Order: sequence, then structure tokens, then C-alpha cells
Amino acid sequence: MAEEKKVVKAKTKKNNYYGTGRRKQSVARVRLYENGKGNIIINDKNIDEYFGLETLKLIVRQPLALTNTVEKFDIIVNVYGGGLTGQAGAICHGISRALVEADENLRAELKKAGLLTRDSRVKERKKYGLKKARKASQFSKR
Repeated sequence: MAEEKKVVKAKTKKNNYYGTGRRKQSVARVRLYENGKGNIIINDKNIDEYFGLETLKLIVRQPLALTNTVEKFDIIVNVYGGGLTGQAGAICHGISRALVEADENLRAELKKAGLLTRDSRVKERKKYGLKKARKASQFSKR
């Protein structure tokens, strides 16, 4: 007799939306869950544990505050690369993209604030003959 296998599908109560944000060397993969309480989890830590500075927390929450969706979503983020400031910028970019995926009407507001634009500024490469990208050794006539 052939045994019947029960296929159990994971039922998700909440709709989720994805967004990828980048800044300098940092890459953030963001998931927004609807009907949340406003929790932000970054690399399995609460936002208050992950970011010590209040300015970085403000950067992360900026798209939510702008669109008045602070209490509407739970956010889970995986971020790697770069430093804390770059990671905060990448998370902000990812949240903005995920919000647009959730509600297309928010695009104009986020675009006007410049949160959907990828900040393309990266570190300049070091050139040969110099100590850093532009720093040269001190000039001496003799």
C-alpha cells in the first residue's frame, strides 16, 4: 500500500514585502510584515541593541516616519558589509523599496525625499605613487 504523505504548507498570517538596499559596501535585505507593531530586528538583534547612536536609529526609521507607517509593519533585516553608518543607509534604502512594493502610492513621497535613490558615493581607489587616493608625500625643492 502506498502511504499518503501529508503536505503541510506554512501559513503566513501576514503579507510580507521585500526590498534590497545598498550604501557604500553595505547590503541590506529587508522584509516587511504587515499588521505588525513596529518592531525592527536587525541581524537577530533589536534596533536599540544593534545601533548605539540615536542618529543611526533615526536614519533607519526615516522612511517609516515620512509615510506614517511606523506602527503598521514589523521589519526583519539582514545586513552585512561596511560600517554602521553605511549599514543604516542601506537599511533605509531597503525599507523604502519594500514600502513602495507594499503600497505604490507612497512612491511619490519617498522619491521627493530622495529615499529611493541609491547613494552611489563609494571610497575612491588608491593611486600608485601616492599614499592614499589623493594624499601625496610632502613636496620639497631640494
